[in-house]
Amino acid sequence: MTYSLRRAHVDDADALPDIERSAARLFAQDPELAWLVDAAVISGPEHRQHIATSPVWVVEAADGGIVGFLSAAVEGRQLHVQELSVGRSAQGQGLGRRLLQAAIEHARDQGLLAVTLTTFRELPWNEPFYRRCGFATLAAQQIDPHLQQRLDAEAAHGLPRHRRCAMRLDLRL
Repeated sequence: MTYSLRRAHVDDADALPDIERSAARLFAQDPELAWLVDAAVISGPEHRQHIATSPVWVVEAADGGIVGFLSAAVEGRQLHVQELSVGRSAQGQGLGRRLLQAAIEHARDQGLLAVTLTTFRELPWNEPFYRRCGFATLAAQQIDPHLQQRLDAEAAHGLPRHRRCAMRLDLRL
């Protein structure tokens, strides 16, 4: 199947929660994180608001269905990846990498200094994936206040802090 990548439109928002739920099924492979399969996801109205105010990209299948998305936010001189999800039926085809590359190119075009994210350590589709895309895992003393706030908020929502990490792709190199 062929896919196209584009900036999200507000009317794409209602498809995004189902994609996030589908992608979350991967967590069933990890007993400590299996509860995430049934965890709450970002709602359609929240996605609509974010699409209207921040950079969001989608991958669209030839039939018009949305199969993946990346939602980001500019924080200072950095672009922070808030969510990257590809539905299970479309995984393994490089779509996540394409979405991430679109965000990186956008950050470069905007003159931003870095792309950041928080993710799970060691899960193949998380930290190792981002490392292959050029991101570096940050040591505790390298984590800036915005990333620390995100990690703290994630822990407050039940994500195991010892399994989370912050990552950064420096665009000044």
